[in-house]
Amino acid sequence: MKTLTTTEDLAAFCAEAREHPYVTIDTEFLRERTYFSKLCLVQMAMPGDGDEGAVLVDPLAEGMSLEPLYELFRDTGVVKVFHAARQDLEIFQVEAGVIPEPFFDTQVAAMVCGFGEQVGYETLVKKIARADLDKTSRFTDWSRRPLSEAQKKYALADVTHLRVIYEHLAAELEKTGRDKWVKEELAVLTDPETYEVKPSEAWKRVKTRTQSGRFMAIVRELARFREGYAKSRNIPRNRVFKDDALVELASTKPQSMQDLGRSRLLLREARRGEIAEGILAAVKAGMECPPEDMPQIDRSREKLQVNPALADLLRVLLKAKTEREGVASKLIAPAADLDLIAAGERDVPALKGWRREVFGEDALRLCEGKIALAAKGRNVKVVEL
Repeated sequence: MKTLTTTEDLAAFCAEAREHPYVTIDTEFLRERTYFSKLCLVQMAMPGDGDEGAVLVDPLAEGMSLEPLYELFRDTGVVKVFHAARQDLEIFQVEAGVIPEPFFDTQVAAMVCGFGEQVGYETLVKKIARADLDKTSRFTDWSRRPLSEAQKKYALADVTHLRVIYEHLAAELEKTGRDKWVKEELAVLTDPETYEVKPSEAWKRVKTRTQSGRFMAIVRELARFREGYAKSRNIPRNRVFKDDALVELASTKPQSMQDLGRSRLLLREARRGEIAEGILAAVKAGMECPPEDMPQIDRSREKLQVNPALADLLRVLLKAKTEREGVASKLIAPAADLDLIAAGERDVPALKGWRREVFGEDALRLCEGKIALAAKGRNVKVVEL
């Protein structure tokens, strides 16, 4: 198992990789104690068998620059293959402002090819590569050096088996013509805005029961302060204060340090110093927010009247379509989206792109009374009206 610890060795490997049609890539990182992920290891493999053409890259080695890797990412002649790549891509976008192109995600491709929703790498290794993974090193501390042989073996397996999986899925997509489906799904992952965290919108991730304008204005300001503070100091959000404490603060509206001292959920470190001052300033800003600038909660969908019978028919149609196409039903439309369609909503993913082709067109025709569903044996078929 070869480990690259110099920029020169990495450059040499990447130069060789650029002579191949694809390269498989994975990362190991830590995020428990930081706001941004700490990249600890990069695994890469060129086409080949076993450990042939596969390496570990140590980004923590003294003097190591990942620029040769980023140059490989920019080379449009080589497909960069990952599995469940969102967090990996976020690391590279944040660190270097680069996203691999062209890019292939085997998890997305597997869903399109009928392996189920958010299928795990271990499952694909068993079903496609016909191998087993040793997962004992999965949750180890990847920042500690030296890495154990078990860690290295585990890490390398994440890219060696990926070659077989990629080649199988790519061939299946080409045969079925579903490669354009995968491209649509990958558009979000390759959009830099996907990884841009905006403190002003952090409040949207906080779950609350109360949604009054004034309350939500305070939630917004508290979430904005927490996001900015955590980001600037590279610490987890929860180390500033947790969501339940944020909601408590928005409810109690503390005006002084003494008020903060009475909080049941606020961490001791947050009751004084910069965090305490930030909390009080955020609460004040939320209290003084003009009504026209308060967060607006979209309640338009709450007023929709769901036709339960139509929703049930849509579920039957979806099951029939996905069984025929071999695609996970939740990938096309979760139950909530079917209810929205049955209530007359048309701005849902199931009615757009490749999903419209597979399911959406007939879903709309069913809603309009242009088709019916009939059982034939164990199958359901569409009947024109």
